[in-house]
Amino acid sequence: MSTQGKRLKNIRTALDMTQEQLGVALGISKQFYSNIETDRTLLNNDKLVLLLKDYNVNLNYLLGGVLPMFNDKIEAEDEFEQKVKKILIKEGLINN
Repeated sequence: MSTQGKRLKNIRTALDMTQEQLGVALGISKQFYSNIETDRTLLNNDKLVLLLKDYNVNLNYLLGGVLPMFNDKIEAEDEFEQKVKKILIKEGLINN
């Protein structure tokens, strides 16, 4: 099973954001966000709720890795699904 840090990295990559950009959006520093992605610390509940509300992140994916990653499509359907699939293949979560 993937870690919260890996799932957050997948979400950030799917959103086409840098660590700094998502950190700013969540009200934390780039360094703190980097520590989350490398599993040195966990994101607190307040910040998790921001991801859920502001970016339509699926709670089941965020906490347990259960797809889909997002509740609602935030890009053109085909483009979005292809981007997510590439991330999941790269992270070894699914096979090509």
